[in-house]
Amino acid sequence: MIKLSVLDQSPISDGSTAAQAFSHTVTLAQEVEKLGYTRFWVSEHHNSVSLAGSSPEILISHIAAKTDRMRVGSGGVMLPHYSPYKVAENFRVLEALYPNRIDLGVGRAPGGMPIATRALQEGKMVSLDQYPEQIADVAMYLHDQVPENHHYANLKATPVIPTSPEMWMLGSSGESAMIAAKQGASFAFAQFINGYGGPEVMEAYQEQFQPSYLGDKPKSIVSIFVICGETNAEAEKIASSLDLSILLLEQGKRTTGTPSIETAQNYSYSAYDLFRIKENRQRMIVGDSSSV
Repeated sequence: MIKLSVLDQSPISDGSTAAQAFSHTVTLAQEVEKLGYTRFWVSEHHNSVSLAGSSPEILISHIAAKTDRMRVGSGGVMLPHYSPYKVAENFRVLEALYPNRIDLGVGRAPGGMPIATRALQEGKMVSLDQYPEQIADVAMYLHDQVPENHHYANLKATPVIPTSPEMWMLGSSGESAMIAAKQGASFAFAQFINGYGGPEVMEAYQEQFQPSYLGDKPKSIVSIFVICGETNAEAEKIASSLDLSILLLEQGKRTTGTPSIETAQNYSYSAYDLFRIKENRQRMIVGDSSSV
């Protein structure tokens, strides 16, 4: 049986506010928990007027307090911006507050424009080549596995607790999958970012997986945009907003929020725009309940 989960980006609808977006996120989490969903993850984006979630750790704590059973986590923390030690401590605090309910999903995308990256790293630019090492460092802090020859030997991520957050690597490429496999980490493939090659990437991850203290067997998730309506026509109407939102993002056009359905339906699309929308449907499932 397929387990269903949610990755929510806390979108700010055009004319709405960040506070309303967060309220919708919490309501969604509560509703899908009632439906038996397994996980609820929130994202990290910076300098964005259309996505509210810039601090997943804080939002995770709030959502976990408003729900009872479902796992809550990050999808994800953009690790190159941060100290692996601090990330580990943040998530140990969350795990201490909500034992066996916290997921730490980490990624390497910037989550914003270059100016946001510079501000987050304050001139200490981290090479993406260091990402596998950062992953290993977070894992060893979470599981008290700092080796004696490490430059921070004997360092503990506090609080010291009997359980650990479940760690996931996020990615949209074969390279990310191979890093996860080599580390023995669970892997979440972002089909909603890269609509092609998913089956091949997941197969390679399964084949190359090396057991570690993070996991003894491969564990994976596929994340994809899903639009469901009462009818196929209603779903298509709702999806038009997402179609336009992705199109404008690809074109580097800033907006005042996620476009409304009315805005999307009245937009003047070029032939190339319509081609891109069709291509981007590889990243979505759109339809009524039976077809979804």
